[in-house]
Amino acid sequence: MKAIGVFDSGLGGLTVVRELIRQLPYEDIVYFGDTARVPYGTKSRETIIRFSTEDILFLLKHDVKLICVACNTASSVALSAVKGHFKVPIVGVIAPGAKEAISATQNKRIGVLGTRSTVKSRAYDTQIKKLDPGAQVTAVACPLFVPFVEEDWLSGKVILEVARAYLKPLKDAKVDTVILGCTHYPLLKPVIKKVLGERVVLIDSARQVAGEVRKILAKGGQLNKKRASRRRFYVSDNPEGFSKLARRFLGKSAQNVMKVNNV
Repeated sequence: MKAIGVFDSGLGGLTVVRELIRQLPYEDIVYFGDTARVPYGTKSRETIIRFSTEDILFLLKHDVKLICVACNTASSVALSAVKGHFKVPIVGVIAPGAKEAISATQNKRIGVLGTRSTVKSRAYDTQIKKLDPGAQVTAVACPLFVPFVEEDWLSGKVILEVARAYLKPLKDAKVDTVILGCTHYPLLKPVIKKVLGERVVLIDSARQVAGEVRKILAKGGQLNKKRASRRRFYVSDNPEGFSKLARRFLGKSAQNVMKVNNV
């Protein structure tokens, strides 16, 4: 049975893999983290599209049956440009997250946290407005959140002050629902909750993405239900560092991480 392909600019996409494993425990997964070129969030649109295309082509070499774009930046900037060029189904993280936010909000005031490229693309704004034209969206770029997560600074005075500065526009807008528009951000849920308050709903799109993957595979009769699964991890640089940090995102260590010299 063919595997599910997942790619991200680095480690963050492992939060999506974790949810895929939870919801689809018998599926084989091939993960590619483009650690040599991370982050995508600071790159131009043309570069993000090129990198995403190369990542997809790499996964297709492993004969995958579906590709999950676990990177919010790639989903927001490149997905519409690349989707029509491949026969295999490609699932991004934007639409599932927007759909869940619309379901969750009570006052139709939704916040989005993301990289500069994700926020600039207005992909979440567009998707949310498509689902509910009356929704108000406040989007904020949080570029320092990713390095804080990767350095394991998930609590303490410094990250709290940074979070307060980033999240002030969301508090001012009185949002009741916030999309965590980067796969690193779920690890900062306690800090974000502390700043915004317990009543604000935080949307981690990994759960919705895994649900969408399940739906597509079930519809095509491609769900694997009968055997033990295999997970393979590939990176474009520093497999040792990836293995070390993987537990933080995946909940367990990533075994046998392989370096790819040419994507």
